[in-house]
Amino acid sequence: MGDFEDLKTTIEREHPGWLVWRSDAGRWYATRSGDLTDAQLQAGCAMTVAADDSGGLRELLAEQARRDGGQR
Repeated sequence: MGDFEDLKTTIEREHPGWLVWRSDAGRWYATRSGDLTDAQLQAGCAMTVAADDSGGLRELLAEQARRDGGQR
């Protein structure tokens, strides 16, 4: 795997509208750069998701894209 900055950039390109960071403990997070609509909230969309690694974060972001139809 590449270093954090490379992975961060790749994930943010794959999932526009999300900002990625990693905690001091090594947990991966992504938060939306904008607000959610009422319809997105009702569909179960989250403002922030967290995973133990970059692969898990990608899975969560893909699920979020399915929930909101890939639209912002």
